[in-house]
Amino acid sequence: MLEDILQQVQQGSLSVAEAKERLATFENLGFAKVDHHRRKRQGFPEIIFGEGKTAEHILSISKALREKGETVLVTRVSKEKAELVQSVYPDFIYEETARMLYWKEAVEQQEDSYVAVLCAGTSDLPVAEEAAITAEVLGCPVRRIYDVGVAGIHRLLSHLEEIQKASVVVTVAGMEGALPSVVGGLVSVPVIAVPTSIGYGASFHGLSALLTMLNSCASGISVVNIDNGFGGGYNAALIYQLVQKGVR
Repeated sequence: MLEDILQQVQQGSLSVAEAKERLATFENLGFAKVDHHRRKRQGFPEIIFGEGKTAEHILSISKALREKGETVLVTRVSKEKAELVQSVYPDFIYEETARMLYWKEAVEQQEDSYVAVLCAGTSDLPVAEEAAITAEVLGCPVRRIYDVGVAGIHRLLSHLEEIQKASVVVTVAGMEGALPSVVGGLVSVPVIAVPTSIGYGASFHGLSALLTMLNSCASGISVVNIDNGFGGGYNAALIYQLVQKGVR
């Protein structure tokens, strides 16, 4: 890319000012500095955290990313804000359960390698979907295995072969947060544990699940913050990317 830009400047088909704009590491929108080199440094483009931003802010940042040909992913965004963006970009997809808005180019994915996203109960679905959609938008095939909490462990065991074949497993659970420990003892791949704030009073809004996961006796478990489905999905995508490099 750098050589192409320099050649265009030399040939006179691109001005110095235009070249500087193309080579800029970030774009200053006044209220935000959009990091256009995030993919070069980290493998994935900048993700937009929608909570606290106005619809106009989200639209401007999304436009800046899209004009550079980047995938656009907005987390924690309300339906009303998403609809404003969709009025400009109708091809953006909004997933209300996960509160996520995104746009990406369609690409073929390998079906023999995937991220498994497990969800203990239906009440955990918003966090599980945030993890699943994050991984999908970042290029991973995802298999959802939902409502497999330890209160009915036979439900989990009925999916055991599919879970064991995954490249990485994301486990989402509230209450006492036991699911990752059980899964961690059954698989030979990394397990990312995501505690949720679902539970009765003594769950302390997810603290009980978080502490259970941090104190798990199963090896190979990493834990993200309470309700951080995005963090779980992002880390799963990083691991999946490394697995694919190893395969190639």
